[in-house]
Amino acid sequence: MATTPSVGFDLDMTLIDSRPGIAATYRELTARTGVHVDAEVAVGRLGPPLRHELAHWFPPEQVESAVTTFRSLYPTYAIEPALPLPGAAETLAAVRAAGLRVLVVTSKLGRLARLHVEHLGLPVDEVVGDLFAEQKATALREHGSRLYVGDHVADMTAARIAGVPGVGVATGPCDVDELRAAGAELVLDDLTGFPAALSGLLRLAL
Repeated sequence: MATTPSVGFDLDMTLIDSRPGIAATYRELTARTGVHVDAEVAVGRLGPPLRHELAHWFPPEQVESAVTTFRSLYPTYAIEPALPLPGAAETLAAVRAAGLRVLVVTSKLGRLARLHVEHLGLPVDEVVGDLFAEQKATALREHGSRLYVGDHVADMTAARIAGVPGVGVATGPCDVDELRAAGAELVLDDLTGFPAALSGLLRLAL
C-alpha cells in the first residue's frame, strides 16, 4: 500500500480528450475487419470496457478477436491525437503541491493508458488499468486515495464503494444531473475549477 495518500483520476474524458484518436482506431478496425463501427457513436459513450462497446457491433464470437485487433492498432492511431482537457495540468500540479500522489485508475488497458501519460508528460505516479465501476474501488483503497475524479456515473460508484468523495466532471458522456444522481460530492463543468476546490474536498475526505 502506498504510504503517501493519493487523489485518483479516471483518464478518458477526465484528464484527456482521447476521442479523435479512438475514433481513428475504430475506423481502422472497420477497414481491417469489414465490420462497421460508427466511430462517432462509440466515442460518445467512452467509459465502459472496450469489449462492452465492441459487443454492440461484432457478433459474440468475434468480440475478443476485435478487442485484440483494436488494442494492436491503438498505439499507432490513438496516442498522438489525444490532448489534455482544460485544467488537467493545473489540477495535477495542485494535487502534487498538496503533497499527494497522482493515481490514474481507468478501464483502459494499463499499458495503453501509460502511453497516453508518457506522451503527454502528465505527472502521474501510478496507473492502474482494466478496471471499471466497483472494480476501481479496490485500486483506490490500495493506493490510499482520498478522492476519485471521473466523468462517468460508474466512477461515482467506484468512489462510493471505496468510501471516498467522488468528484464528477461533465466533460464526458454523463451530464451534471446524472453525476449528481450517481452520488458525486461535487460536479464541475471541467477540471478548471478543481484546484480551487481541492482543499475543501480534502477536508471533506478526512
